[in-house]
Amino acid sequence: MPSGQGVMAFDYGTRRIGVAIGNSISRVGHPLKTISHANAQMRFQEIEDLLKEWQPDQLVVGLPVHPDGTEHEMTQKAKRFGNQLHGRFHLPVQWVDERYTSAVLEGDAKMQDNLDSHSAALILEQFFAELAAKQNKSIG
Repeated sequence: MPSGQGVMAFDYGTRRIGVAIGNSISRVGHPLKTISHANAQMRFQEIEDLLKEWQPDQLVVGLPVHPDGTEHEMTQKAKRFGNQLHGRFHLPVQWVDERYTSAVLEGDAKMQDNLDSHSAALILEQFFAELAAKQNKSIG
């Protein structure tokens, strides 16, 4: 990834979608908001508004899996959501293993009000960490 690219991350859930933003220079995820519309079209409209405002170059979606790494029902729903993002907005989508993000945050009382967007920020930081590890591996 060229330096300076903006990345928007999503912590997908059937009731709420956490959203965070970051860039490949700072490699820090910043929680933006939690989308909680019951109507799918309204959720995608809110996502479209955020994409217009922030203009990311790439999207990241957290991929929920069991602790042993096997997929479950939400894994397929998150994949479908990521595919819908790609189809609607024509931006590249990467998936990041999110199996421990909510668990890390749930114990922190300060995170309770906006847990989903903070989870999205952790997913984004995990994406940046994995990207850095791949770059270091290819250099070394």
